[in-house]
Amino acid sequence: MKTNKDKIYSFLGLATRARKIVSGDDSTLLELKRGNVKLVIVADDASDNTKKLFKDKSSYRNIPYVYFSSKLELGYSIGKAPRSVLGVKDVNFANKILELMEIPKI
Repeated sequence: MKTNKDKIYSFLGLATRARKIVSGDDSTLLELKRGNVKLVIVADDASDNTKKLFKDKSSYRNIPYVYFSSKLELGYSIGKAPRSVLGVKDVNFANKILELMEIPKI
């Protein structure tokens, strides 16, 4: 049986195919500032500066952010090289991922 972590990776892959994921520091930050991101996922092993940057930017805009997984696994789940940051652009995908993490929805 799939664990919640596996299900989250599956949803990230599905959201990527639906073009509802933005990845990488610069792209995610740009979309965050434009108000297109509903959830920010930062890798647990991202640098302290990256964690602080996205915590501050997300908090300021009242957008939920979570620390989850590793850069390698985040990148792998969306079919790319390791990624420190992902932005989920669709509220339904964001809510489902938060539900699987057992965090209150948006």
